[in-house]
Parts: sequence; C-alpha cells; structure tokens
Amino acid sequence: MQVALKEQVMWVTGGGQGLGRAIALEAARSGAKVAVTALHSEELNDVVDTIEKEGGEGLAIVGDVTVPEQMENAVRKIVDKWGKLTSVCVNAGINGTWAPVDEISFDEWKKTIDVNLNGSFLTVRYAVPEIRKAGGGSIAIISSVNGTRIFSNEGASAYASSKAGQLAFGQMLALELAPSKIRVNVICPGAFDTGIHEKTEKRDLDEIETPVEFPEGNIPLTHGEMGKPEQVGQLVVFLASDAAGHITGTPVWIDGAESLLQG
Repeated sequence: MQVALKEQVMWVTGGGQGLGRAIALEAARSGAKVAVTALHSEELNDVVDTIEKEGGEGLAIVGDVTVPEQMENAVRKIVDKWGKLTSVCVNAGINGTWAPVDEISFDEWKKTIDVNLNGSFLTVRYAVPEIRKAGGGSIAIISSVNGTRIFSNEGASAYASSKAGQLAFGQMLALELAPSKIRVNVICPGAFDTGIHEKTEKRDLDEIETPVEFPEGNIPLTHGEMGKPEQVGQLVVFLASDAAGHITGTPVWIDGAESLLQG
C-alpha cells in the first residue's frame, strides 16, 4: 500500500544503491520530491533517471557524509531547488572491518564510526534548521539489528557500536526536536538482499567465534530468505507520512523476527 507524501521533499543519504536506492524510489512513487546523496555520480544519476521516468522529481548530489561542508552544501542545493526540506532518511553507512578487537586498527575503527555515526550527526545537523523552517517533518535513521538486538556477530565491534550510537542519537533527538514538530525514528533492518555483506572485510573471526546452534531458518518469517530493500523503503515512507504523525523516538526492527532468534 502506498502512503501519499504529496508536498514533501525528502533527502536520502547513501541513496545510490541498496537500501538507499529502494528508499528513494519508494518515496518518489509516494509523491515526494527526492534528493539523493552518495559518493559516485553515476549511480545517483541512475536513481534520478528512474525517478523522472516514472514521473517524479529527483536531484542527485555527490557528497561525503563525513565532510561538514559537503553536507551543508547538499542541504543548500535541495532548498535552492525546491524551497524546503521536510524529511530526511539517514541511510549512508558501511559494514567496515570485522576483526578481533586486538587486531582491528584504529583507522579501521575510526572509518566505521566516521561514516555511520559522525555521518548521521552531520546529516541531521544541517537538515534540522530547514525542517524546522518547514514547520516540522520526519527524520528516519537507518541503524541495524546489530548493536540494538544482536550481539553475536563476533568482530563487529565497530559496526555494532556505531549502530547502537545511532539508536541513542535518534532517541535523544526525538525528545529535543519534538517541540519543533520533528519526529525522529530509528529503523533497524536485519538481513536484506543489498550486496553490502560482500563488501565487509572479515579477518580471523574463527579465533573468537562462539559456537551456537539456531533452529532451522535464521529468519523465521521467511524460512531464511532475506528481506527485500523496498520493504525498508515502504517503512520509511510510512514514518514520513501523516499516518505516523504520533510516532517518534521509536526503534522499529524490520527483520522477520531474525533478531529475536539470534540476539
């Protein structure tokens, strides 16, 4: 079911592929004007072309979420084009390096924290003044089941810490921004078919693995089948819509009960 986002302007970071792409397309199909930010123009242009072929309005902005000036510039471009910003999906993130804590380097740790947590801060930091000017709106932060319900992925200390930080950040902001009619919710996906796992660097995890046997099917709702990216997009659209007008400060796990089984 589509939920109308007519008159909304949404900004999706990490919008060139995977969950971000699906979120951008679902938002556009629901009536929002959508700006997408990522590191590479080719994938962004492809997303915007798809939006426009389907009759929507899109804007591609190349930017690095870890660079304050680039995030500030992205917001300026959005407002220059459409006059306002009403919704943000803080999606840009990396899995980073998964390794034993006494092997992971500080640079590897810092890169994950920079992109996932500092990038979330910078995105929100520059978006909030414009959402406030628009009279309120929605911020959805894409966290994870890791660091919020699941702690059995050995070696993912940097990733889980960044995702736990996003949850705390979102809940703090929900209270702080409530008087401005800005709702902040945190989405915690489980396993989705996006290809991000192939980009994760994993080292020496056998050395710290804790043997565990789960019941057959590690995603109970789908008998092990991963979720579809558009399902996260539909959730972001719902949280940005008037139908979610009284929902804020809420973590939403979208994982087919995976984290209840594996946490």
